[in-house]
Amino acid sequence: QVQLVESGGGSVQAGGSLRLSCTASGRTFSRNTMGWFRQAPGKEREFVATITWSGDNTSYLDSVKGRFIISRDSTKNTVYLQMNSLKPEDTAVYYCAARNSAYRLGYERRNYDYWGQGTQVTVSS
Repeated sequence: QVQLVESGGGSVQAGGSLRLSCTASGRTFSRNTMGWFRQAPGKEREFVATITWSGDNTSYLDSVKGRFIISRDSTKNTVYLQMNSLKPEDTAVYYCAARNSAYRLGYERRNYDYWGQGTQVTVSS
């Protein structure tokens, strides 16, 4: 089992930045592909970003490319999502997820085996 705890959410004005953190516990973390998803009110949960265990491979939702950066520090069992140039449409609950695969990126909810409880991000115009 892997337990995931997100932090770093909050309220910010458009154009601002936030950094989300997701800390894992419970078993070896470094061999998991990690992902960030988000869910806005009334919408489906959508993929935002993913990173392999080595950190060498990443992928992003088109609308966040160039603004968001996913990274990880396996020594701290933590994955990050740096969010810059935030827009009101980025408002959502953001979820961290872990996959029982070290090498394959994951773009869908069903690719992941463990989930955090979510952290709210609110961007005002």
